Amino acid sequence: MTERLTQTEEQIAHLTRMVEDLSDVVAAQAQDLERLTRRVTLLMEREAEREATASGTIPLADQRPPHW
Repeated sequence: MTERLTQTEEQIAHLTRMVEDLSDVVAAQAQDLERLTRRVTLLMEREAEREATASGTIPLADQRPPHW
């Protein structure tokens, strides 16, 4: 019985460590995603400004598609 309890405790410790590691990975990915989202937003804003100043018309991203 004691051996089985020891094995169970080892498994719990191992699983706890795995959960902590996965939590760290998820947190890092969330930071990367947030950073990349900010960069894409900035790039889209820059491109919209460039289109607006270059052509003097409505930016292409804001125009309706021709099939509408």
